Amino acid sequence: MSAGDNQDGENRLRSSPTGPAVAPPRLPAGQAPAPPPQPPRRKWHFWTVAIFILLVAGVCIRAYRELSQPEAWHYWKDQYVSPSLTSQVIDTLHLDGSSRGRRALFVSGTIGPAAASWFRSRLDQANLAPGDIVLLASPGGDLNQAVIMGEIIRSRGLATAVGSADDVGRIKPGYCASACVLAYAGGKARYGVLGSALGVHRFVTTKPVSDPVAEAQRISGAVLGYMTKMGVSSSIVEAMSETRDIRWLSPKQALAMNLVTDPLGTP
Repeated sequence: MSAGDNQDGENRLRSSPTGPAVAPPRLPAGQAPAPPPQPPRRKWHFWTVAIFILLVAGVCIRAYRELSQPEAWHYWKDQYVSPSLTSQVIDTLHLDGSSRGRRALFVSGTIGPAAASWFRSRLDQANLAPGDIVLLASPGGDLNQAVIMGEIIRSRGLATAVGSADDVGRIKPGYCASACVLAYAGGKARYGVLGSALGVHRFVTTKPVSDPVAEAQRISGAVLGYMTKMGVSSSIVEAMSETRDIRWLSPKQALAMNLVTDPLGTP
């Protein structure tokens, strides 16, 4: 053994600064060294898991209670499952039979509890410009949603008309009754289509209230304020209050109330 080998051996034996020199253990041939020990993984504390479960359960219970209400379910259904209104974009609507036409959105069906949100999204997709037309054909529906629809129509400077259209954009008569009239009143210009009909009646609440008379007065006041804001005569509220059945306004009556601002035919 050489001096170098002897010195290397001594260095290998001096692995500990104190105590006798100890030779490191030798691994059998072909065996890999053991991996270093891993620190223990941190596990979720029991209370953390319990609190998480309670939070999730609370959210689920609240959502169930909200959706279990008939009004909430009807809104959810009207918004996401089966909207009560349908729409169609008309590239060129010929209101008066002339060659000049306007872009229009035809909206038909019952005004449901989520109609205003649905209507706004359809207007965005239709890309109507101020002066374009919302063509309505509806038996009515939710009063509050119809008012919001009318506000949306007015804020965008759109016009309204009642009826439908054929394949070439020629307008056909239709009807708009009850809450639909409130949406129609939102038009900056409100066209009176010859043969179309506007129907009004007294609005009542279907929910149980402690004072039905006060509630009826509140609704009448709200309708009067909205119609006045839209430039319609207060006499329309008088016509509404006369009957719970639909009262169909004649073209002359609708024009006298300023409900129709631009008649397209002779009243």
